[in-house]
Amino acid sequence: MGTVFSAGDSFPDYKKAPVSRLQLVKFAGASGDFNTIHLFSEAGEKAGAGGVIAHGMLVMGMVGEAIAHWVPRKALKKMSVRFKGMTLPGDEITVSGKVADVIKNGEETSIICKVTAKDQNGQVKITGSFEALV
Repeated sequence: MGTVFSAGDSFPDYKKAPVSRLQLVKFAGASGDFNTIHLFSEAGEKAGAGGVIAHGMLVMGMVGEAIAHWVPRKALKKMSVRFKGMTLPGDEITVSGKVADVIKNGEETSIICKVTAKDQNGQVKITGSFEALV
């Protein structure tokens, strides 16, 4: 794709606006996930979460959005994540990424990258990886 990457290269941090309650309602509508823990404080408190929590898939989507800013969408071969913590309304998610490995296979070159999504306090919400053709 033209860009030359080396193991250890970092992508620019990708910062999102604070997660809002309205965003959670919209995501529930788009995804069909109307679990009350994402919409009503009482449900989150009853479940031991302390209140409303964001959909994990919403935060994963933020990671995917960051990746799409770093490499062309058509270059993405695979992506995987692990959820590490709950995201709350008001959290500001920042996604960081780093090239872990460069793999040359004939004329094709891929990068294997690590990603992390953290909130404004540095609490990790997601860790993961992706592979992209470069």
